[in-house]
Amino acid sequence: MLKVLFICHGNICRSPMAEFLLKDIVQKRGVADDFYIASAATSTEEIGNPVHYGTRNKLAQYGISTAGKYAVQLRRDDYDKYDYLLGMDEWNIRNMLRILKQDPEKKVHRLLDFSDNPRDIADPWYTGNFDVTYQDIMEGLEAFLKTIGY
Repeated sequence: MLKVLFICHGNICRSPMAEFLLKDIVQKRGVADDFYIASAATSTEEIGNPVHYGTRNKLAQYGISTAGKYAVQLRRDDYDKYDYLLGMDEWNIRNMLRILKQDPEKKVHRLLDFSDNPRDIADPWYTGNFDVTYQDIMEGLEAFLKTIGY
């Protein structure tokens, strides 16, 4: 089973969007049993809060629910639990490495580093543009799945 953890600053916008989109994609492709997918935050600011309404509304357009998801923080022992720890931007990567202390197995990546156009995924908390976030995450997920042979 391939274990994937998506990480952003607060775990209420980008990382849960990536989590629930990947869950939906692998379910529709009939390979959901091959994956364990979750998301977490680098900060403590939103711990215990539900997914941001912008992410909930965007995913609802595609019939995807985030019910039951509440923000949790990345923990150092998550490194041993997951095969891939995928951050949304360079700031997330720096904070992930601060929490994890190291990355000897090269598990830490930006999601869009798998794409043909590596870049940060802008935080819709600040931009307000959940459509662009969705498009960027989908681009990253498709590239990630292609890279790992799915």
